[in-house]
Amino acid sequence: MSDNVVPLFENATTTPAPVEPAAVVTAAVATPATEKASVPLWARSARGIRTVATHENTKTACRATARHGLYVLGGARIVARRTWEGRTASRYERMLRAAEAAGNMEAAAEWEERGQRFRQERHRRRMDLLTAPLDAAKGIAAGAGIGAGGLLLLGIMLAVANGDWTDIYAPTMAVVELVRWIVLIITVTWGPLVTIGPWAVVLGLWAVGRNQQAAPQWALPTNVRSGEGEPITPSIVVLALRNLGIAPLRNAIKEMGDAGASMLGPIRIAGCGVEVDVTLPSGVSTDEVQNRRRKLAENLARHEHEVFITIPQAARTVRLWVADSGALDEPIGPSPLTTDQDLTANYKTGKAPWGQDLRGDAAALSLYQRHLLITGLSNQGKTAALRALALWLALDKSVEFRLADLKGAGDWAMFDGLATVLIQGPTDDHVVQATEMLEGGVSEMERRLQAPPGTVFPPLVLLVDEAQVAFMCPVVDEERRPYGGSKATSRYFMAARKIHNQGRAVNVTLWQGTQDPTDQNLPKLVREGAHTRASLALGTESQARMALGDKAVDGGAAPNLLRPGLDKGTLVVASDGIAIPAGQASITVRTHFIDTDEAALITARARAMRDGVTTLHVIEQGEVRDPLADIATVIGDTNRVLTQDVLQRLAVLAEDTYGSWTHADLKRVLDGTAAEPYKSDGRMVIGRERIARALANRDTNGSASAS
Repeated sequence: MSDNVVPLFENATTTPAPVEPAAVVTAAVATPATEKASVPLWARSARGIRTVATHENTKTACRATARHGLYVLGGARIVARRTWEGRTASRYERMLRAAEAAGNMEAAAEWEERGQRFRQERHRRRMDLLTAPLDAAKGIAAGAGIGAGGLLLLGIMLAVANGDWTDIYAPTMAVVELVRWIVLIITVTWGPLVTIGPWAVVLGLWAVGRNQQAAPQWALPTNVRSGEGEPITPSIVVLALRNLGIAPLRNAIKEMGDAGASMLGPIRIAGCGVEVDVTLPSGVSTDEVQNRRRKLAENLARHEHEVFITIPQAARTVRLWVADSGALDEPIGPSPLTTDQDLTANYKTGKAPWGQDLRGDAAALSLYQRHLLITGLSNQGKTAALRALALWLALDKSVEFRLADLKGAGDWAMFDGLATVLIQGPTDDHVVQATEMLEGGVSEMERRLQAPPGTVFPPLVLLVDEAQVAFMCPVVDEERRPYGGSKATSRYFMAARKIHNQGRAVNVTLWQGTQDPTDQNLPKLVREGAHTRASLALGTESQARMALGDKAVDGGAAPNLLRPGLDKGTLVVASDGIAIPAGQASITVRTHFIDTDEAALITARARAMRDGVTTLHVIEQGEVRDPLADIATVIGDTNRVLTQDVLQRLAVLAEDTYGSWTHADLKRVLDGTAAEPYKSDGRMVIGRERIARALANRDTNGSASAS
């Protein structure tokens, strides 16, 4: 035994001493060679073979080998098909069937005429082949005679010129020598040509197959299989539909003479993508295609969010919009509110520049007499989208805002001095004040509804951001009526319902922004009362139905498929106030983002357009009021204010005290104070300086006070 070999036992005839398990473990760890020796050779070989077989390099090599071999087979198939179509009328028959399937009888007649002309030409060529041998023999004989005679004549001329009669045969012998050399060259090169020829043919077939990618997807290299950025062509669309996994659709495409091309309408450039209408064959529903949006997008070499499926008016038709790869991740331009310093708004006839649709066209929203609801997950741009609309409308000086921000993070602070009411904060007290603000709007609405017919009222927008805080508020008033909830006793709920029912008729509208819609934080009657419903990214389809309604979702609206965090500011909008393509129930809008600093500049322009607005930050109720002082408060720094506006501002300031006041009550309080209403430009107004003098001159015993 060699010195390098360690015997298993010290003595072969001696029984080995028992070994403790711990010692075995220690030895196994300390001496890997022992473990390796304990594994049978065949097992180690199988493990090595399996490792090699499953290695990525092995897979890549096998895939490359299969790919290039299949390129040759695919190229041969393509060349054979081209040859067959070139020699038969199959191409014309296919195009004829496609034209008939598409209902284009004019094109069908044209293809039938072309096919008939091809058959006539083919028949003529075949008849010419019957007489070709005889014609060829005659031509060869005539050519040989002429050639021999020409060579003999050339030889005679050469002999006469040289004076040597042997030159008569010189031209003929030269031709014979040329033929001998040609035969010699062919004899030498024939062998290599026979050897190289088949390989040249194989190389040509491989080149055709590679150019057409005539190999299965699993065999193609990664950069080819991904297809990122590939243009959308009819063949790609048909192939993507065929591979959706819908058996009736796949079978119908196979049976079509044009391989499915008749299903497609023209592919149109639409913004940062393309759009195409697909007429589905009988037996395939639009729902089946919609439910396979992700697979369709992957078949088109796109991400799921880059493919949108909508239902146009035509029966059994789906409209596909396919974005250019990565185009939806690019930001859109700035808002016109920030670039056009002279831009103004018109509540009745204008439209707010909100952003861009997927085509890249400007998306503008009409706000005239439309209640508004914007919802979505937290931190997706809801406040920014809602604020962008309010900033545009603020540039119409006739619009009054009463605003409650139940988040209180300062997102609406720039409306101080612009809104007549500004409540900011997330507490229950702020919810109480927001509820009383809405109830004040209800009182104003009811007053307007009782005005004489034909009275024109300035727009009043009641805006509540984070409205879910109000619906979820557990506080009850002194009469045990809850502020939150969705019952008939809920004060916030009932105020919102009343405004939804009748407010638009007298230009009183309610705008709400809310998070994560459910039946608890956004009751059904309230969300369905909004004329314009928009949603950012949501978590589920049921939430999408709550946000936009069943009709929009059944028509293809899918805010639940937007990417949270990545599609910030992208809204799915259902409204008659925005241009929606015919046959669709919604439109996707990428909104302009206006940051806080830019918003402050816009509101500064809006304040400059007004005479001055006193913003009330707290709505106080149930206390002794001083009407003269309150009138001075609501007038603020404005030189004179219409008596009607004074009454409205007093109602906002203290609904319990001034909510039911009329012009007679205002006149009663001001009589004898030298601050009575007077006419200016034909309308009754109250002057700031007169009120200030009345306050300075009144008695110190509070004679001007009223409870």
